[in-house]
Amino acid sequence: MAKEVIHTDKAPAAVGPYIQAAKTGGMVYCSGQLGLIPETGVLAEGVEAQAHQAMKNMGAVLEAAGSGYDRIVKTTIFLADINDFAAVNKIYESYFTGSFPARSCVEVSNLPKGGLVEVECIAEA
Repeated sequence: MAKEVIHTDKAPAAVGPYIQAAKTGGMVYCSGQLGLIPETGVLAEGVEAQAHQAMKNMGAVLEAAGSGYDRIVKTTIFLADINDFAAVNKIYESYFTGSFPARSCVEVSNLPKGGLVEVECIAEA
């Protein structure tokens, strides 16, 4: 199976030596998405705005891969402050209809560019 590199201008470019996503074996493996606004490369203001933007960015990458939120099987959420769990959870929930994917959510000591939330996923292609 060949790996297909997924890229879209509707999500921020990678901030390091990685790709937005890879598609192989009927699955899409999405790199973590921060709450960066694609047009400016600037983080949205506040954890709620960053959570929305991270989810929108992930959706854009999934769309470029021919997938979508309804095909996600696993997500991981990284928070700079676990006290933001409830607020981020409410936003995250709004992007799904029907059943939710499996998920992990952890607090980390720091995120790239000073982000407050980052979301990554694995989805069916």
